[in-house]
Amino acid sequence: MEAAAPPHGGPRAAGGAAPARGLGRHEYAVLALTFASYASFHASRKPPSIVKGVLSADWAPFTGARGTHRLGELDVAFLSAYALAMFAAGHLADRADLRRLLGAAMLASAAACAALGAAYFLDVHALAFFAAAQVASGVVQSAGWPCVVAVVGNWFGHASKRGTIMGAWNSHTSVGNIAGSVLAAAVLEFGWGWSFLVPAFVIAALGVVVLMFLVAHPSEAGLEVQGMEVEMNGDGGEEVELLGEDKKEAQGNDDDELELEMGSQLPRAIGFLEAWRLPGVAPFAFCLFFSKLVAYTFLYWLPFYIRNNAIAGQFLSHKASGILSIVFDIGGVLGGISAGLLSDTIGARAVTSVLFLFLSIPALIVYRTYGSISMHHNVALMFLSGYFVNGPYSLITTAVATDLGTQDAIKGNSRALATVSAIIDGTGSVGAALGPLLTGYISTRGWNSVFFMLIVSISLAIMFLIRLAKDEIVTKLSTRSQE
Repeated sequence: MEAAAPPHGGPRAAGGAAPARGLGRHEYAVLALTFASYASFHASRKPPSIVKGVLSADWAPFTGARGTHRLGELDVAFLSAYALAMFAAGHLADRADLRRLLGAAMLASAAACAALGAAYFLDVHALAFFAAAQVASGVVQSAGWPCVVAVVGNWFGHASKRGTIMGAWNSHTSVGNIAGSVLAAAVLEFGWGWSFLVPAFVIAALGVVVLMFLVAHPSEAGLEVQGMEVEMNGDGGEEVELLGEDKKEAQGNDDDELELEMGSQLPRAIGFLEAWRLPGVAPFAFCLFFSKLVAYTFLYWLPFYIRNNAIAGQFLSHKASGILSIVFDIGGVLGGISAGLLSDTIGARAVTSVLFLFLSIPALIVYRTYGSISMHHNVALMFLSGYFVNGPYSLITTAVATDLGTQDAIKGNSRALATVSAIIDGTGSVGAALGPLLTGYISTRGWNSVFFMLIVSISLAIMFLIRLAKDEIVTKLSTRSQE
């Protein structure tokens, strides 16, 4: 069979196959674009937490005794809309053009974020306006996650080190939080509206880049999905098989032929209820409900907590509190990578998740108890908390979702990825909506009560994975005894 022409006119490898580095270029581009796009989603979510202190101090309707309640209600407006829309978004992403859907979601998210910033310049004080903008933002942002997971799954679904790759890739969440915190805090002194407008511009610009350059599936670049596995297994010297004559040349085809070819290759999209019944989906989804409740409580309330709790007897400014909060996300970056690496090494996703969840309990207790002693104590303990809290959250939303969306029960159907990831992340997002809302009310009774809520949530998250973790241990011991 004659090999197809290499993408973008690159040289052929010996024997007629394209060199492995040709495919590698596409992989790097996909990782970079999806990383930047989802980081920008999180950057545009961060401003509400940065401006909370300013709004509660002098911007109606968030002032007064019920101010924190309304700030919590504003968080839940976004997160509940996000969670409910996520299920439909995953269903849509399995059937739509991922590049166009992701790019459109980014541009729409930029508009919603800019609308919140405009409230400052237009002197808007109506709670209904803020809530409506947050609901709109939640709906359009829900398309982001299933799109990027499906794209990365299309390219890396057969990777032998999937946990490590996706653990590192999933640091976009923490990187986005860090970037959003820094951007929003840096311009806060010019007026809190700018804290929304700057991230809105960033996500809009990246949305245009995605629409222009993202390659959502290997077949769109004239590459077979199976060829990807050779590259990812680390055998860089092996040839990567491209689409042959029976599947058309990668270059010189007109658009109609390429679309027809792609349509014949892609399997049937999985149904919503069918995805829920897949082994492991429900336990991990409900585990993420409580794990994400904890993570998003920190996402939305950590700067406010730092601002209102003295460190070494000193209260930090709004700007300093926002910047200091990025330490939690820096810990989350390393936690996500470590969880992915560990789960690949021992071959046990549930065991890894349970371990990180278990260790996050003492980490939170120590941070609450000793974080106020000095700045060094606060930074070190906040980093440790972020490391253990974000580890399982990162692992479940990436490598676990990809595992479950390509398992043998559906014969590796990659078009189940968006639906499965949407179910898992959508269920988690319901918890993410609940955590900040409860914090807005519980914090008025004291922060010890908030941390107690977080510890109970982590304990429940562990309970949902105990059986899966036990099964993984039994399987490993059985395999070892046979060997």
